[in-house]
Amino acid sequence: MGLKHLLPVACAALAVTLAPPAGAETTAQIMPATIKMLSHAVSVRTAQGNGKVPELAKYFADKLKAAGFDAADIKIIPVGETAALTVRYQGTNDAAPIVIIGHMDVVPAPNAKAWKYPPFELTKANGSYYGRGVADMKGSVVTLVQTFMRLKREGFQPERTIVMALTGDEETNEFTIQKVAERYKNADFLLDAEGGGGVTDAHGNPVMYGVEAAEKGYTDFLLTTTSPGGHSSEPSAEHNAINRLSAALDRIAAYHFPVRHNEVSLTTLRTMAEHRPQGELTKAMRVFAANPDDASAAKVLTHDRSTVGLIRTTCIATELDAGHARNALPEKATANINCRVFPGATIKQVKNALIKVIDDDSVKITRRPPKQPPGPISKPRPDVMKVITATVHERYPKLEVVPMMIGASTDMKYTRLAGIPSYGIGPFFVNFTQVHAHGINEQLPAGEIKHGLDFWHSLIPRLGKL
Repeated sequence: MGLKHLLPVACAALAVTLAPPAGAETTAQIMPATIKMLSHAVSVRTAQGNGKVPELAKYFADKLKAAGFDAADIKIIPVGETAALTVRYQGTNDAAPIVIIGHMDVVPAPNAKAWKYPPFELTKANGSYYGRGVADMKGSVVTLVQTFMRLKREGFQPERTIVMALTGDEETNEFTIQKVAERYKNADFLLDAEGGGGVTDAHGNPVMYGVEAAEKGYTDFLLTTTSPGGHSSEPSAEHNAINRLSAALDRIAAYHFPVRHNEVSLTTLRTMAEHRPQGELTKAMRVFAANPDDASAAKVLTHDRSTVGLIRTTCIATELDAGHARNALPEKATANINCRVFPGATIKQVKNALIKVIDDDSVKITRRPPKQPPGPISKPRPDVMKVITATVHERYPKLEVVPMMIGASTDMKYTRLAGIPSYGIGPFFVNFTQVHAHGINEQLPAGEIKHGLDFWHSLIPRLGKL
């Protein structure tokens, strides 16, 4: 789901600069082609229901073939109306491959008239590029594709095989990542070109670089109540489907799931505390990171929306549907409960907790598709952190690079379940409150496209030598 609500094991590494290959192209030379590709990618409406992902996959595939990739190393995997694209950059040894993933699909832009600029046209204004997907995540994908093309033209030869896999339904059903995970379950590790990345303050100054090593699971439950109905002039509160559903929702809203933690979530809180103004919340972050059994700190974190997800599973009502006429008693009422499940908890545990909290047998609770299982954490690997840190330090030599846990959801849940160590990175530095991913006026600072190209062109050769 794009550049995810970034909630920033620091890793020290030497900022080693690799010598460019013979015949190297400059970033400036490929910028025009990159912007042209990004403009086309934004124009292809790859939201669910349009059937346009295969079209974009073919466009990328054709460009990669023209850059020198063998057709046998490029696969388009159809899945219903969507597709995945895989590109194999063959290495010289037989070591397990490294996989880099991203997604080609986007969320819709239903309120296009509210945008400053047309959402499916790339527009440069006020120092940013505007358009659906520039931040989540066609900007990352295009700079990655362009770098694969650039390295192939330059004659770069990795020692380790590197696979680029672009999925087509990360924002919805995530069927394509399951195909990719099955195909590359023996990969040494995987990098997702979203989920992590560079964080700036409101003035554009770098704060830290996060490597996503854990994320919350995602699941929805449908609550349903029914009643006989009847005329509204003869009300019966205790038999009213809306009243009973409302009571259930109130109980869920007041409930707090048990406090949980892991090494990545504690690192996230500790690092966040170092980059925040002093105050009660910052103190609670620091105290909890040092002692997760501190109930007072947990209470403070629980009552702040930015930190509750870092210490607990959360469930919240997101949709309601009830009644059939203004002058009739409701025969049915439903509500969607969206849960973000802490790593290590199970869907069964969450459902059982909701049943106990609701404490009303007349409220039916049903898990809704897509039935995404929560994944484990990926313990930070020193070799992976080292090459990422070295790449980040080329731009910001002393910047802190840290593992983190996010409350949002990415394709990595499936790759982790397949046993592949998976880490979310990202080529850009942004203030995540300003890019409006999934929202109106989605944008990306214009200069980040150049930096994205530099990032991949530095990182991929390092990966090829691991």
